[in-house]
Amino acid sequence: MSHNLSHSPAESNDERVVQRLDKPRVLIVNDDGIDAPGIVLLEELVRTFTDQVWVVAPDEERSGAGHSLSLSYPIRVRERDDRHFAIKGTPTDCTLLGVYELMGGEKPDVLLSGINRGPNLAEDITYSGTASAASEGVLHSSRKLRRLRTSRYSCM
Repeated sequence: MSHNLSHSPAESNDERVVQRLDKPRVLIVNDDGIDAPGIVLLEELVRTFTDQVWVVAPDEERSGAGHSLSLSYPIRVRERDDRHFAIKGTPTDCTLLGVYELMGGEKPDVLLSGINRGPNLAEDITYSGTASAASEGVLHSSRKLRRLRTSRYSCM
C-alpha cells in the first residue's frame, strides 16, 4: 500500500494524519526506569511496526510519582544515543521533554507508557507515574489518544 504524502488544500488534517501513520513517530515513557524489562519489551514490539521510536524514561524507578514535576532540583538528561534518553526526573518530566525537546521538533504521533511492572488498579491509578505520563501526553497532544494497559510479565 502506498500513500501520496502531498496534499491539496481541500484535504483535512485527519487525512494527512492517516497518511503519516504509515510510519508513526512513537514516544515511549514509563515510571519503572529506562532499563526496566517492560519498556525494553515494549520498544522491541513497537519496532516491528516503525523505526521512528524514541525512549525517554527515568534513570531509575520512579513508581508512585503521579503527576509530579521536578521543581526543586535540576533535571538531568543523559543521552544514550540519538533516540534513548535517561532522565533524572519524574515520568511527567520525561513526557514533557520527549514531546517538546528530544524528538527533533515534531510531536509524537503515538505516546505509549509502560509496560508497567505491576497493575495500576483502583486508587493506585492516581499515584501511578506510568498512568500520569500517559495522561500528560494527552494534555500536550494535538490528537487525543490514550490507552493504559497493565500486564504482568516475566523476564527470564
